[in-house]
Amino acid sequence: MKEKRKLFQRFLDLVERVGNKLPDPFAIFIGLAVFMIIISWCFSLFNASVVHPGNGETLPIKSLISAEGLQFILTSMLDNFTGFAPLGLVLVMMLGVGLAEKVGMLDYAVRKTILKSPPYLLTYTVVFVGIMGNLASDAAIVLVPPLAALVFYKVGRHPLAGLAAGFAGAGAGFTANLFVAGTDALLAGISTEAARFVDETMTVTPVDNWFFNIVSVFALTFVGGLVTTRLIEPRLGKYTGEAIEEDKTEDLPQTKKAFIYSLIAGLIYVLIIVGTIFIPNSPLTNEEGGLIPSPFLDGIIPIILFFFLIIGITFGIVVGTIKSSKDVSHYMAESIKDMSSYIVLVFAIAQFTAYFNWSNLGTWLAVNGAELLESINFTGLPLIIAYIIFTSMLNFLLTSGSAKWAIEAPIFVPMFMQLGYHPAFTQVAYRVGDSSTNIITPLFPYMVIVLAFMQRYDKKASIGTYISLMLPYSIAFLITWIILIIAFYYFGIPFGPGIHARY
Repeated sequence: MKEKRKLFQRFLDLVERVGNKLPDPFAIFIGLAVFMIIISWCFSLFNASVVHPGNGETLPIKSLISAEGLQFILTSMLDNFTGFAPLGLVLVMMLGVGLAEKVGMLDYAVRKTILKSPPYLLTYTVVFVGIMGNLASDAAIVLVPPLAALVFYKVGRHPLAGLAAGFAGAGAGFTANLFVAGTDALLAGISTEAARFVDETMTVTPVDNWFFNIVSVFALTFVGGLVTTRLIEPRLGKYTGEAIEEDKTEDLPQTKKAFIYSLIAGLIYVLIIVGTIFIPNSPLTNEEGGLIPSPFLDGIIPIILFFFLIIGITFGIVVGTIKSSKDVSHYMAESIKDMSSYIVLVFAIAQFTAYFNWSNLGTWLAVNGAELLESINFTGLPLIIAYIIFTSMLNFLLTSGSAKWAIEAPIFVPMFMQLGYHPAFTQVAYRVGDSSTNIITPLFPYMVIVLAFMQRYDKKASIGTYISLMLPYSIAFLITWIILIIAFYYFGIPFGPGIHARY
């Protein structure tokens, strides 16, 4: 057993060394764009072509090293960037969610939910709050684990168990939520861009994985709680470390009132939207009075934006962090400032995606890849499960969820569409693989932060301590998610409104 542990440790060291040598994601996509330019020229030398599966048109592989290609590169660069679907979706979402975070509402909600949880539900509450915390993007990964550790310590339980449960929910459960979050908008935009290699009318909306995400929240909460109580806490035993000074931070007297008022304002807004849906000839429904498709689903991002603006502004006004309209624009600007690295990355991703599409290499790869898989009879759930495992392993080399999907989507979305799978179904498979191994890859940027939190309670804690705590969650979440996908697939349960595995 000791030799196996040493071997595993050497493997982790190797992964860390290899991963640390990878360039920044921006540089990776610039390199991929250059690679597209060269490979398109190579394919064109052999007069390669592909029959478009939608209209039957024969498409030649066009070289980007040509007069036409050079013109495309220069004249499309700005349109590639500004027209990239995920950019607007994510920035608009962050205007609302970011405001609610900056005024302190999301932080207050997370802290109070955990602190007020009854002891018999504490473990499950920690995992649940961690999962739901992705509404505030990565902020939950920093906020929830240390808070959960402190609460566990205060009730006489091992603080590292609380920290592990909180980090598992926030890190490995990152893609699940009861609400439509920024991640849904980001991934849907990239999926839409990739799907249009095959079908120019295809659109993946931010709610296309919503039903699956809702079920995932409860399934992962239950599994995460069981892993904590049945595996992690018995292994850790009773905490015998040094006493920890409790956090003395106090909320302003009006904070509770502000939170209640913001919830009331949000509820009124939701009731207005629901009421509008059910009125005769509603502007939010289709001609038959249904919601699939409908202006409601098409406009889900603005609807969610207004929800977060309403609750964020209400909270800010009552608590005193918003005193004028200037404060509102200031907090919204601060939230967009936090997205600056993403905006820079999108510029490179947009060029790579556009080159892949214009050259027809995306269509060629999708059609020929699908034919290969069919010829060896590797389709159905075995293919999807293999893809999930592939993505989970790729997480050890590239941890950025958006960057990884931007690489995978142009290849796998069109390919699986040729096999009859809906792009949103492929997106679900990606999300499962990507999220579940976040917490065990040494390249995850928050590993160092969580290790620092661990060492507050156990000064001898190291990467081995970290991996041994988080690996059970990673495996359990991955297995749970695969079982959920199989259940949704076989029982024909929609992954989102009107979305099934096949289309």
